[in-house]
Amino acid sequence: MRQYELVFIIRPDLEEEAVEAVIEKVKALAENNGAEVTKLDKWGKRRLAYEIKHVREGYYVVMNFKGEAAVAAELDRVLKITDEILRHIIVRDDDN
Repeated sequence: MRQYELVFIIRPDLEEEAVEAVIEKVKALAENNGAEVTKLDKWGKRRLAYEIKHVREGYYVVMNFKGEAAVAAELDRVLKITDEILRHIIVRDDDN
């Protein structure tokens, strides 16, 4: 299993319960595909470097997990079609 880091930005206009639901959905998706979530860090609302979809800020979340490449591919596929997510990136962490 490899170590991955996922950073995703959630739309800022969502209620707090909806933000938590999106975070829980992403975490559950990773775990249901066989990954082990090692760290989940909520950075909160931050200003974006540039405007994305006419939005100037977003709710940042960083999630570290261990899993196979198929888990990262499935997360990437689902996050691309999730309306609540503005941007995401998955990076393989070779240091660990």
